[in-house]
Amino acid sequence: MTRQTVLVTGGSGFLAGHCILALLKAGYDVRTTLRSPAREAGLRATLAATGAELDGRLQVAIADLTADAGWDAAVAGCSHVLHVASPLLTAAPPDEDELIRPAREGTLRVLRAAHRAGIKRVVLTSSFAAIGYGRPLDRPYDERDWTDPAAPGLAAYPKSKTLAEKAAWDFVDGEGQGLELAVVNPVGIFGPLLGPDLSASIVLIRTMLEGKLRAVPQLMFGVVDVRDVAELHLRAMTDPAAAGERFLATAGDFMTMRAIAEALKAGLGQRADRVSTVVLPNWLVRLVARFSATARQAATPELGRKKTATGAKAIAMLGWQPRPAAEALVATGESLFRLGLVSPPRP
Repeated sequence: MTRQTVLVTGGSGFLAGHCILALLKAGYDVRTTLRSPAREAGLRATLAATGAELDGRLQVAIADLTADAGWDAAVAGCSHVLHVASPLLTAAPPDEDELIRPAREGTLRVLRAAHRAGIKRVVLTSSFAAIGYGRPLDRPYDERDWTDPAAPGLAAYPKSKTLAEKAAWDFVDGEGQGLELAVVNPVGIFGPLLGPDLSASIVLIRTMLEGKLRAVPQLMFGVVDVRDVAELHLRAMTDPAAAGERFLATAGDFMTMRAIAEALKAGLGQRADRVSTVVLPNWLVRLVARFSATARQAATPELGRKKTATGAKAIAMLGWQPRPAAEALVATGESLFRLGLVSPPRP
């Protein structure tokens, strides 16, 4: 029986790498996109180090979200697409359109190519950022909720994720009719790294483990393991009930940064000795933000705000069972030490 081939966009990314591994384990062949052929050798080496069988089962296509070239070839012969790739800048751009335009237009490029190729279903990786910003709620956020892109002070990243996801739904309701769409909206993704490329959530854990965060602001984050998010993508790809649905991926209630620090200390023991559990008062964060770019990143409308979200829909509809949040956080730390990206504290 011929194996189906699934396209995963942005194969060098943290989540995309785990999606590739999950697909291979489930018996699919995989094609993945990279922006540059120079990255292929590194990707293959990283995946091979996990013990994955790649020979004849992993293809690489060169395509960029900012250009039309390569996308028709990338989707050709595939049964499904997991559109995981998304532009993410390390610092806020001076013009928010530098992030919004490639996110929205890149999503539409992938969807149009999939529609032309007769792909059955696309699973889009969106984000909790498209759900839970700009409008406080007195209940847990869920898939009914949308971030307000016009909210005052909304950062470019949540705005880009919101507008890109809305554009995707508009496409399948209009010119893309016949193409099935399912969307996964993860909270902060943690868990074991496959290589040295670090997402923003992983950089946070590394900073804490290195002792560079002497005190933590009163911010709350959702936590989910990257392996569970990859599994949810596969369930959203194959379950007939998932067509036309959003799925919020979170392992449970949101955690304060102090709770995250305490989970690292409990799970990593002496290796987490440099992690601080000291909490900064909100007034001090806002005062220091006048002089510090790092503090300004924390002094957002989210500072001091209590919030949480629920993954009950994915659990009930798709049978998804995420790992506990603490397990994901500890796995992050374990892999940072294993890969030599953080040195253990001196005895």
